[in-house]
Amino acid sequence: MSQPTTVPVLSGFAFTESPRWRAGRLWFSDFYQNRVFSAAEDGSDVRVEAVVPQQPSGLGWLPDGRMLVVSMRDATILRREPDGELTVHADLGGRMLGYANDMVVDADGRAWVGCFGFDLMGGAPLAPAALYRVDPDGGVTEAATELWFPNGMVITPDGVLLVNETFGNRVTAFDIDGKGNLGNRRVWARFAEVPTERDFARVLPQLVVSPDGACLDAEGGLWIADATGARLLRVAEGGTITREIRPGSNVYACALGGARGRTLFACTAPDFFEEARRPAREASIVALPVTVPGPAAGTRTRS
Repeated sequence: MSQPTTVPVLSGFAFTESPRWRAGRLWFSDFYQNRVFSAAEDGSDVRVEAVVPQQPSGLGWLPDGRMLVVSMRDATILRREPDGELTVHADLGGRMLGYANDMVVDADGRAWVGCFGFDLMGGAPLAPAALYRVDPDGGVTEAATELWFPNGMVITPDGVLLVNETFGNRVTAFDIDGKGNLGNRRVWARFAEVPTERDFARVLPQLVVSPDGACLDAEGGLWIADATGARLLRVAEGGTITREIRPGSNVYACALGGARGRTLFACTAPDFFEEARRPAREASIVALPVTVPGPAAGTRTRS
């Protein structure tokens, strides 16, 4: 299949992440500008939606429309009130190892939040991490353990949580019960074995696919940003790669949206290292046409 035309939509950012399509706009975080932005489909009308001094990451929305945002460095979930004020929704400090990271919020307002599990930017050895559930009242529960950098997540229409393990060469699935507990853990897609090395430089050659941000389409295909492979992959359950797109740069997250739901937005940057990205403005968001749209409105997933 030929490569689709990549259209630049937004540029001049430090490190774009966690894109979400909501209410006719593209929402995203910029790690190192400490801001959450939104923009029109064509990249116009850029708005600052929140200032997060401790570095924003995953985004989601409660049933009443209030936005949740992960504050990475202080391991909190912030909630944006109708007047725009940010307040602490949940405090995960003292529980997580490494920074808090991406998040998905379900239709009942429960959020699942991952973390690094180790000091990535400081050069610490790779270690497994936990996944946490944050209930609508702000209560925190450890939901799963032994995940290798739990990152981008989606919830399928039938209530299955898919978790990308960026340094585990796999996507792991859990069933969500009526109380928000996770069960029936299994590998949804395996690209290779979990790396045997723990020194980060030695881990990288063992990564076949590094699933970072992700989004689901209407046919159950999972679009994955391969953080070390500079490509977007559409993956079916079982691990079959049904499509590969190379946008011309390293890519770290993606979201389906646009007026017809058939635009794949992708966050690109030269690399993911904080020291290089923080002072630069080389990150972008590009758009690519796809055939299968995102899930129809009204499914369980809200972010």
